[in-house]
Amino acid sequence: MNLRQVKGNTWVLEGLEFIPLYRLDGGRCVLLDTGLAQEREELEQALLDHGLTPAGILCSHAHVDHGGNNRYFQEKYHIPVALTSREAGMCASLLSLKCYFLLLSPDMVEQDAAGLVHTPDVLIPDGDGPFSFAGAEFQILQTPGHSVGHISTLTPDRVCYVGDALLSREQLDAKLPYCLSHRMGMESREKLRGLDCDLVVMAHRGIARREELEGLIDANQALALRRAGEILALIDRPMAASDIVRRVCLFYKLLSGKPRRALRFERNIRFFIEFLVDRGDLVMETQDGVTVYRPAR
Repeated sequence: MNLRQVKGNTWVLEGLEFIPLYRLDGGRCVLLDTGLAQEREELEQALLDHGLTPAGILCSHAHVDHGGNNRYFQEKYHIPVALTSREAGMCASLLSLKCYFLLLSPDMVEQDAAGLVHTPDVLIPDGDGPFSFAGAEFQILQTPGHSVGHISTLTPDRVCYVGDALLSREQLDAKLPYCLSHRMGMESREKLRGLDCDLVVMAHRGIARREELEGLIDANQALALRRAGEILALIDRPMAASDIVRRVCLFYKLLSGKPRRALRFERNIRFFIEFLVDRGDLVMETQDGVTVYRPAR
């Protein structure tokens, strides 16, 4: 992994996603996420190559591509992991993790994410504000939506790591952007408009200047609404969720031959269906004991 300076002591390791870190004295650093489990060896070697030793993990949220190595570093280096209480609860067991994977069976969850099960050492407070951790003073901004307890973290260099609260411009063609609650995700993005920072780091390989933030937020909001509108337009009669999923996958050409991947597509589509129901665009009814969705118009 290449180590790239963002500003001051704030850097990113460039893996399949950006793994930000804040450098402390004596070669120590705070990792803001730990990436995928399959990147572990590469991540650890990169830290070694650059003379860095992890002193703590300040995790944005407990998804496999952000906290996949939390437990490994926690146990090997005896360093603290910090998570919000809501994310910590999800990591408590394989069954609680199923709430994130939703449609995968418990055995599949174990195969895909057993390493996410761990107990954080520090619980990040629920509100926004300063947070002292591993000898540095960060600012925490609660940005739920993508996950239940997602946070954005402002480093002492006025660099904000927004994790998955915001997609980079390179990701704005996403067919089914994931959000546990699209409404809350949009509210959190609006909250980012008032961000007092110089640079913004997005997990999926994006860095933006403060003056670019407004346009990036607008584009993210437009993407979510556009995808919701496209899915709504495909529902032209009372349809069961499975029928909607089939039609959406055909529309976006998401024709995976892998059942687990197809289940992830279905999960993401269901979150859009829920958004449309809550917004009043879809009405729920039953046919022969099965829930169906029809346009409200």
